[in-house]
Amino acid sequence: MVTSNRSETLTDVRKELESEAKRLGFDSIKVAAADLAPDTTRAFDEFVAAGYQGDMAWMAETADRRRSPTALWADVKSIITVAVNYGPDQDPLALLEHRDRAAISVYARGKDYHDVIKKRLKALARWLVDQAGGDVKVFVDTAPVLEKPIAQNAGLGWQGKHTNLVSRAFGSWLFLGEIFTTLDLTPDPAESDHCGGCQACLDICPTSAFPAPYRLDARRCISYLTIEHKGHIPRDLRPLMGNRVYGCDDCLAVCPWNKFAQVGTLPDLMPRLELTAPRLVDLAQLDDADFRALFAGTPVKRVGRDRFVRNVLIAIGNSAAQDASSVVEKLCKDPSALVRGAAVWALARVNRARAEVLADTLGSQESDEEVRSEWRAI
Repeated sequence: MVTSNRSETLTDVRKELESEAKRLGFDSIKVAAADLAPDTTRAFDEFVAAGYQGDMAWMAETADRRRSPTALWADVKSIITVAVNYGPDQDPLALLEHRDRAAISVYARGKDYHDVIKKRLKALARWLVDQAGGDVKVFVDTAPVLEKPIAQNAGLGWQGKHTNLVSRAFGSWLFLGEIFTTLDLTPDPAESDHCGGCQACLDICPTSAFPAPYRLDARRCISYLTIEHKGHIPRDLRPLMGNRVYGCDDCLAVCPWNKFAQVGTLPDLMPRLELTAPRLVDLAQLDDADFRALFAGTPVKRVGRDRFVRNVLIAIGNSAAQDASSVVEKLCKDPSALVRGAAVWALARVNRARAEVLADTLGSQESDEEVRSEWRAI
């Protein structure tokens, strides 16, 4: 929390806020009142009641604070919402055709946006306090904040049928951040829904993760499965994941509003070449040290080597690449049961004859029940 005794008329500050935000690298900035509509909180409660959050237990545990910004911080009067465009320079869907390559979500190919944006957002918050006083708190997807409804209230965009924010200026490619402030700033007009009759985002979803428009069942979402889900991925969903090893951009990439999208320009968020289309067989051979070195400073690092290699093995299984057989077989003996289970499944897909030979020996020696069930399924 930062404070200052200096003051300036809020009207003047409001006018200068946008130019300071642009100077710091933000593409859009708006202000919302510190409240949420009953429909928003009702939709969130229905999401949790249905169990759509899956392993993300913190969503239910922090539900009281998510329902209202003032429950998170009683003194907040206004919420300044910012957006950074990270639009890709090519269609992410094209990579799905290259089955021997790994599809890493566009947002995760460069530096971790949490770190990049929070540093700039803190600088903007300090500027605000210096100019107008008040207290502030800064959030970048790090607190129980329903940031997409808040962004819609502020006029940054609207929540599309895929539940992500859509902007008429930037399409689907926006990172968000918030400054909660005790200053009573004039809010911007909320954005209305411009999805119309389009449901391209719903139709393209490989796993049918949308039970209805504006409703997401995270338990079927590839982004959730590859990032948040800590266990073995359900067998019926594995063939639908293709070569997506971290996240999924399908519902974002297909949005017609992307015709207005722009390529991201913030240098710190530029994609690293080695993460744009790496070979699956190379990623499968990463040990923990190699994994940490390759993904240092990126969002991918937080899932850890075992979960990531699990995802890579499923992608290899979907590629049916027999030349990966020896690498996959070696991972059937990996120290991680999570990796072993995925490796058994992948081996049965790329070299079933070899998997059948190993099933009697390795399967009988396996200590983990879930991995034994993978061997029995061959």
